[in-house]
Amino acid sequence: MPEARLAAGIWVSAYLKRLQLADIPAYVLRHGDDTAGAVMVKCATLNGRASLWAREWDFETDLRPWVRLSEAAEPEIDTEIARHSGRDPDLWVIEIESRDGTTLLDQPGLV
Repeated sequence: MPEARLAAGIWVSAYLKRLQLADIPAYVLRHGDDTAGAVMVKCATLNGRASLWAREWDFETDLRPWVRLSEAAEPEIDTEIARHSGRDPDLWVIEIESRDGTTLLDQPGLV
């Protein structure tokens, strides 16, 4: 039986609140579909670099862990986000600012 999925808008709201409680600045760069939109997280480390995160299927475990898609200069990450946004009109993009690269995506409850 497939895992239950939380509506994207609710997940984003909860993630933003968790980041706020951890004093990690976060912004919605792109508002996707409230129900079924995919979510990408850009983590800007404030030194000109950033990483891009998304959930991907792990076919061996049938889970959807968060995976770092790339790490590069911030303009390169922005270009990658633009490519994904062009293909997926329902995509959410969240940007966080974290000097040490903390995203909280590996924390329990963010599946």
